[in-house]
Amino acid sequence: MYYSFMIIEQRNEDQIKVQIFKALADESRLEIIRILRDQKGELSCGEVGERINISKSTASYHFKTLREAGLTSTRKETRNKYVKLRLDTFEKYLPGFLDSL
Repeated sequence: MYYSFMIIEQRNEDQIKVQIFKALADESRLEIIRILRDQKGELSCGEVGERINISKSTASYHFKTLREAGLTSTRKETRNKYVKLRLDTFEKYLPGFLDSL
């Protein structure tokens, strides 16, 4: 019984890692991560999109992919959305990754 739980737990961890690596397999998303890392806080989604010169719809897609992988979090304030890195995810699954960018 305990062994079965360990296998399930490992599969869940593997699925998380696959989702993270898929999210990182795009140059625009890596650039978004660099911008947020350098900001050391949150930025509006519009500011990030402007910095890498992508459309709002493309930016939304990238932000959703990063959020679903647990790499960023988004908060909404009135009509604006703000995004920041989830450092806990990077520390757990990708220690040292942000320094390597």
